[in-house]
Amino acid sequence: MDLDLVNMFFIAGGTLAIPILAFMASFLLWPSALIKVYYWYWRRTLGLQVRYANCDSYRFCYSVRGKPGSRPSILMLHGFSTHKDMWLSVVKFLPKHLHLLCVDMPGHEGTTRTNAKDYSIEGQVRRIRQFVESIRLNKKPFHLVGTSMGGNAAGVYAARYPSDICSLTLICPAGLKYPNESKFLQHLRDLEKTTNVHGIPLIPSTPEEMEEMLKLCSFVRFKIPQQILQGLVDVRIPHNDFYREVFMEIVGINSRHSLHENMHMITAPVQVIWGKQDQVLDVSGASALAEALPGCQVELLDNCGHSVVMERPRKTAKLILDFMIAQQNPRRKVD
Repeated sequence: MDLDLVNMFFIAGGTLAIPILAFMASFLLWPSALIKVYYWYWRRTLGLQVRYANCDSYRFCYSVRGKPGSRPSILMLHGFSTHKDMWLSVVKFLPKHLHLLCVDMPGHEGTTRTNAKDYSIEGQVRRIRQFVESIRLNKKPFHLVGTSMGGNAAGVYAARYPSDICSLTLICPAGLKYPNESKFLQHLRDLEKTTNVHGIPLIPSTPEEMEEMLKLCSFVRFKIPQQILQGLVDVRIPHNDFYREVFMEIVGINSRHSLHENMHMITAPVQVIWGKQDQVLDVSGASALAEALPGCQVELLDNCGHSVVMERPRKTAKLILDFMIAQQNPRRKVD
């Protein structure tokens, strides 16, 4: 073989080896950095832009796609200890012309971290209203979506500010009095007796605890490499004290049943989506909402746990979109 050709193969092989080795090094040595790059890549791919809204000394971080149009804007509120990027898997299946906003909840990710007053459900709702007003989102009624903790806040928001909302989607929301108690709530009762704030299953500190949390939250069993589990833990550990503070607020007496205590004031059309195998917040909460809200549309998903957004993103996106279309065209049958 010609020597120049051999040299060309070595050079080409070396050129390809550099990014491959860089990826492997990131995967093995800095998995948390790789996770951040992953979110950045998917935001970019889906056309989402990260923006900030300032209200005096308080700053909200949110991602946005599209501009206000004939359809209502959609504001999405994430759950406990996650962030705006948890919605990426659902955004993927929503039309690009829709105006979508995913905001980091108070103290989470890029939104200002203050004190416990902002972490109760009442405090979260006040801050989200501040965000809505700062970007003038309520110039026209919008569709509000919330999951878990964010579902609790979304429901209370709809009750307190009915003129802001045209419709509401609650995905396995917290804040209810559940007819049947979940495995997780039973565990919480045991923790209350010991006052062990370091034994909360939703605040993992090791890869093993992270794996157990994922099993608790998801019916689908994702096969996640040990390095990625370590990366997920590494990203969370610096914030675990904050998560404990938030958790103690949202399960405290003033927030634990916030949605239940306010749901009778909700006037907007409501859609409820729940995984039948939810071990965190029992699916019986859907019946509590249906009884309190006549006309409430309930969608129960088979083979799905608490992480509906991650387990059934395509189905979730379709249900939300069909519900919104049905509210705008009440006489039109949605397939």
